[in-house]
Amino acid sequence: MTDRAREVDVTLSRQVARVMDDAVTVPGTRIGLGLDAVIGLVPGIGDALGSALSGIIVRDAVRARVPMVVLARMGLNLVVDALLGLLPGLGDLLDVAHRANRKNLHLLLREIEREPLREPPTTGYVAGAVALMVVPLLAGVAVTVLGIWLLVRWLT
Repeated sequence: MTDRAREVDVTLSRQVARVMDDAVTVPGTRIGLGLDAVIGLVPGIGDALGSALSGIIVRDAVRARVPMVVLARMGLNLVVDALLGLLPGLGDLLDVAHRANRKNLHLLLREIEREPLREPPTTGYVAGAVALMVVPLLAGVAVTVLGIWLLVRWLT
């Protein structure tokens, strides 16, 4: 284990990834089911809450100063997760297969095992990191609003 891996506490990120993607195993299979798929079934707040909780892993990645390209990939995983939430029912099944939180945790762990970034973060890094944390959250909110709007139109 590198010094950097000892410096960066990813305990909360590990817990979030497990709870969101693999809280329980479907009996008779090796398929994990997490809170992300379950709360995604709740119209309105499910996807937004899932995006907010998933942002914890990205926050830890920013604190660990992982490269911007890795942060962008993590953000893309979360945007795909939010877009899958647009598909009622089917999106939740696809979400179980996508496992954005597990993917992002893997990216984070891989990067902290590499040599540490000793220089302080630049203004550009901080601005980019904030943008990459906000965009998936906004995508989750947009998906939520669109989902509510579609549900209301379907019901009326």
